[in-house]
Amino acid sequence: MKFGDTKLAEAEGAILAHSWRAPGKSLNKGRVLSAADIAILRAAGVASVVAARLEADDVPEDEAAARLARALAGEGLSVGAAFTGRVNLFAATAGIVELTATRIDVLNLVHESITVATLPAHATVTEKQMVATIKIIPFAAPRAALEKCLEIAGNAPLLRVASLRSMKAGLVQTMVAGTKSSVLDKTVNVTRKRLEDLGSTLIAERRCRHDATEVAAELDRLKAEGCELLLVAGASAIVDRRDVVPAGIEQAGGTIHHFGMPVDPGNLLLFANIGDKPVIGLPGCARSPKFNGLDQVLQRLLAGLPVGPEQIMRMGVGGLLAEIPSRPLPRAETEAPPAAPRVTALLLAAGMSRRMGGPNKLLQDIGGEAMVARSLQAVRAAQVDDIVVVLGHNASQVRDIVVRDAGGDKRIRFVENPNFAEGLSTSLQAGLSVLPEKADAVLVCLADMPAVTPQQIDRLIAAFNPIEQRAICVPTFKGKRGNPILWARRFVPEMLKLAGDVGARHLIGENAETVCEVEMGDAAVLTDLDTPEALREYLGGRT
Repeated sequence: MKFGDTKLAEAEGAILAHSWRAPGKSLNKGRVLSAADIAILRAAGVASVVAARLEADDVPEDEAAARLARALAGEGLSVGAAFTGRVNLFAATAGIVELTATRIDVLNLVHESITVATLPAHATVTEKQMVATIKIIPFAAPRAALEKCLEIAGNAPLLRVASLRSMKAGLVQTMVAGTKSSVLDKTVNVTRKRLEDLGSTLIAERRCRHDATEVAAELDRLKAEGCELLLVAGASAIVDRRDVVPAGIEQAGGTIHHFGMPVDPGNLLLFANIGDKPVIGLPGCARSPKFNGLDQVLQRLLAGLPVGPEQIMRMGVGGLLAEIPSRPLPRAETEAPPAAPRVTALLLAAGMSRRMGGPNKLLQDIGGEAMVARSLQAVRAAQVDDIVVVLGHNASQVRDIVVRDAGGDKRIRFVENPNFAEGLSTSLQAGLSVLPEKADAVLVCLADMPAVTPQQIDRLIAAFNPIEQRAICVPTFKGKRGNPILWARRFVPEMLKLAGDVGARHLIGENAETVCEVEMGDAAVLTDLDTPEALREYLGGRT
């Protein structure tokens, strides 16, 4: 890759290294300079720019990141779209991260331009949480280095998320003279919450004297009630394999696999089984909601990962969980981990098609399907969480088409705009009125743009990052802005104030510092079929 000061006469097709700003004009870093861009720069008196020019042995940053991400991602992961040389991997389900650390280290040692960052092995993740990011540092990666990394990745993915299975658990608590009921009640509540946070349930609890025979009898009762996971909290801590709790487990037909673990708090945990049911003798710290060794064992157990003496004894590195002065405090509970944005798509399908001269354009045939159905397909195939279809003109016919084509998609809901004749703003407001509370962003889609692809939508979502001032993501083709547009939720109050047959484009100019232009590879984002001529031209180009 050639990089450095480049005269404008040689800059067309080069990648702009640093953003350029002038009153009313801007060219963002990473933009492939077109002839029109060169003309703007020349008119502004710019003689040269710092730019990168790729050579034959370079792989463009987005292509390189996407190829490596696909090779690394295994079960339980979704792959984001590439943007500025970065591809993020997200958990497709709640679960536990499994990775091959040694091979990831080898991969990161190949070349400075190619990097892979992950969460720690066996981290617990929620659905949509970021698990890893692949980043190409410059504008391209050397082809030989990328091929070496792909070879290291091989055929077995280096990352996966083992999903959490739901189990029904039972708890036995023993008592001695002076045991307070309030302590036992607290243990029940803490245990129930601990299990529910991992997708499982506490279905039964039993209390008995601190006696091995009584512990065995209560375990038998819990098994008979359908408990799949058995927990025992002794009134006195387990101090030996032959203590009361392990003796009771053995009397119930169980086998003790391991006692003790190199995790503090959590040292006195006992792991056993009765038939096919795992049994855990709880350490004293299990009565506290704070993270401890029990959590580490439960997480792996519920994710279907191996749990035995070797796995437990390997938990020592990172096993010092107690807070000490030299150790930073853990992440505040209110600070959410990085995650994929939750995006709601609004498909505006309420207009009267006035410019079409009569028929409803959304009902027109596009390759054997109604236009609205074709537009909806791209939205459904993209990485959106909810879809709101705004109805108005010919509402029942449009609804019938959507239901027939995608009625099984539970993400879809309908809202009717009674004021559709008053213009686009009313449809936008109707859709925003039912925006889910969990939505981080809203993607405003026009139903008369059937050429837009899922990949283009995903690329907008990948670019979205309000923290980095990318709160409005606008698709472009050769520098011209198009649709759909992705908006951060914070712009919704201003959108609700719109009036007439206008969209929210003026908000782009008013919030220029938060706008991210996302260049697309074709003119689909500029192609709206709202006239007979546009429809004929589009259909003619497809035959």
